[in-house]
Amino acid sequence: MTRRLVLTADDLGREPATSVEIARLAAEGAITASTVIVIAPGADAAAAAVARAGIEPRLHATLSSERGLAAWRPVGAAPSLVSDDGSLPFDPAEVGARADASEVAVELDAQLQVLLGWGIRPLALDSHAGTLYGLTGRSFIAEALELAARHGLGFRLPRDPALYLGGALPTEVAAVHATGVAAADALGVPIPAAIATNRMPASQLGGYAALRDGYLRLLGALPEGTSEIFMHPAPEHAVAGPDGIVRAWELALLRDDRFRTAIETEGIELVDAW
Repeated sequence: MTRRLVLTADDLGREPATSVEIARLAAEGAITASTVIVIAPGADAAAAAVARAGIEPRLHATLSSERGLAAWRPVGAAPSLVSDDGSLPFDPAEVGARADASEVAVELDAQLQVLLGWGIRPLALDSHAGTLYGLTGRSFIAEALELAARHGLGFRLPRDPALYLGGALPTEVAAVHATGVAAADALGVPIPAAIATNRMPASQLGGYAALRDGYLRLLGALPEGTSEIFMHPAPEHAVAGPDGIVRAWELALLRDDRFRTAIETEGIELVDAW
C-alpha cells in the first residue's frame, strides 16, 4: 500500500505571530504545504517568507472574518458577502445563508489574482471556515472547482470524508459531496483521498498528549493514495481563548520527534500536493 501525505499549516497571514511560526516550520522542513489568507493585513509578506523557505502557499479562500481580529474585507465589490460596513461577517453561516454564487465566484478569482500578483503559484485552494463546502449553508463547491479547473489547481475536497468527520456525512450534505467529487473528476481537478485534523477543543482533549495521540491514530488510519493532514499552528497567546491552546499544541506537535518518527514508521511519504 502506498500512502502519501500533504502536511499543511493553515491560516498563514491570520496575524503576525502565526505567520512567523509557519515560516519557521517551512524553513525547518516540518510542513510540506501552507495556506494563506490573502485578505489579511501583512499576508503578502507572510506568503513571501514561506515561499523563500521553498513552499508556495495555497489559496485559503476566505469569505468570513475571524472572531478576535479586526474584520476583513473582500478584494472586490461583493454586496451579498458583506455586512453594512463592507466587512465580511464573523459568522460563517451568514455566508451560506445570503451569498450570491456569482459574487462568490468573482471573489474567489480576485483572491487568487492577488496571490498570483505576489508571484506565488499555488498548487491548490481550500476554504477558510468551511464556507465553500455547504457545511454552513449553501455549497459553493461548483464555483471553487470551476476556478481550480481554469487555473490547474487542486481542491481540498476529500474523496472520502469519513476520517475528517469521524463518521458518515449527514444525508443532506452527502449528496452535495458526491456531486462535488464527480464534478472534480470530470473537470480533472485533483482532490485528496482523505483529509484529517483535530476537531476537539482543549476542554475535551485535556492536554497535549491527548492531541498527539489523536494525530498518531490519524496517521495509522490514512488510506492508500495521497491524503492531507492540516493543522493551525500558532505560538501560545497568539490566538485568544481555548482555541489558542490547541493551536499552540499543534505547533509543538509539528516539531515533536515522536510525531515525525510515527510518519516514518507508518511508511508514509511526505509530499507537497495530491
